[in-house]
Parts: sequence; structure tokens; C-alpha cells
Amino acid sequence: MILLDGVTPPRDGTGCLHSVPWFTARLGGALTELTVSGRDLTLPEILSGAIARTAEAHAHTCELSHPRTPQATVVLTRWSDEAVEYLVLSDSVLLLQSPDGAVTPVLDDRLDRLPRSALATDALIDAHLRNKEGGFFTAAADPSVASRAVTGALPRHEVRALVALTDGATRWTEKFHEGDWTALLDLLAKEGTRALVERVRELELADREERAFLGRSKTHDDATAVYVEL
Repeated sequence: MILLDGVTPPRDGTGCLHSVPWFTARLGGALTELTVSGRDLTLPEILSGAIARTAEAHAHTCELSHPRTPQATVVLTRWSDEAVEYLVLSDSVLLLQSPDGAVTPVLDDRLDRLPRSALATDALIDAHLRNKEGGFFTAAADPSVASRAVTGALPRHEVRALVALTDGATRWTEKFHEGDWTALLDLLAKEGTRALVERVRELELADREERAFLGRSKTHDDATAVYVEL
């Protein structure tokens, strides 16, 4: 299972001729191919290889050292008869449900742990925090960030279901506090991914003026959910 969430580019450019959708399509394609063909590779090695392959596709035309070169958050999982492997990079979320119904979130919370004052401007984020030690990491043009991802593995029999969520979809829990991670997974199991996204959109519209929950965040954010039962 692969979930990517492209990072919104700044208005003043990214140093790249290509769009974020172009980047995520290339990265997703490389991840798909390497996940299937590279069974001997670890998930960080797969992500590193996919980033390198994508960077090579536009290194001759674009300024890949630009802090806002096209980039994405990543959730990557792979399973066999024996194990479930997982990787999370940046603020997308993976939920793991055990056979007894307990839900464990896998979070890369480095962005959340930064002081709010440090996130005052995009320029400050780019200069000091984005893909920098002491800041947070995304899949961009540097293959080495794969080593920064949150990774792990569980025996296959300990996982009943998997859920991958972009931060737009996690708003149901993290911003609007409609339910915890277990409640969110239960909603997906009973009503499907479309129901979650529709509820998030309703909540966003209801808070569009007051912004009691959204604060300075944009009203709508890309919301994607993937639900898998093993």
C-alpha cells in the first residue's frame, strides 16, 4: 500500500519546471515498481531508490536543491504471509488494527513537536526546518531522508487491518476531535473511505467562518484514506 500527499508549493516557485502532481506520479510509480520487484530491499531502501530515480528524471532541468522542490509525505506498507512492514515519513498517518480491535497509530510527529513560533513564516520553515536536522523531513530530492522515516514490522497474524491517511483526512480526529483513532477506523470499516472524506468536508465548511478548529489552516486540505483488511 502506497499513499503520497504532495506538499503545496509556494506562490513564488519551487525551482522546478514540474508540478507536484508530476512529482508524486513519478515517485509513486517508482515506489510501486520497487516494492514489487525489490523483495530483498527494506522499505527505507525502496523509498531511497524511488526518490533517487525521481530526482534523476528532472535533475538536468530543475534546481533540486531548492527547499521547496516538489515533495510529498509518504506512507508505505508491504506484507507477506509472515510479516507486515511499514514506513511513515512526515505528517500522513498509518493505523494498525490488531485482531482484538486495538488501534495503534504510527506517526512521524516531528512537525507537530516544533514550537509554533518556529512555524511563523514559510521562509523560516524553508531556511531552517524543512528537510533539516532539528526540523522535519519529506520525500523530495535527497534519497538520504528515507533513513529518517518511522519504520517497523509486525507478525502478519497481529494485524487485522491497515489504514493510511493524509493529514487532510486525519482532521476528523486531530483537528475536529470527532473521535479517536479507533473511532475513525470503525467509521471506515462500517461506512467506507468516502464517508470519512465527506464528513471532513462538512466539518470544514461549518468552521469556515469561525475557524474555531481550523485556526490559520486552509479551509480544505487534500483528504485521502486507504483501508485494507488482511
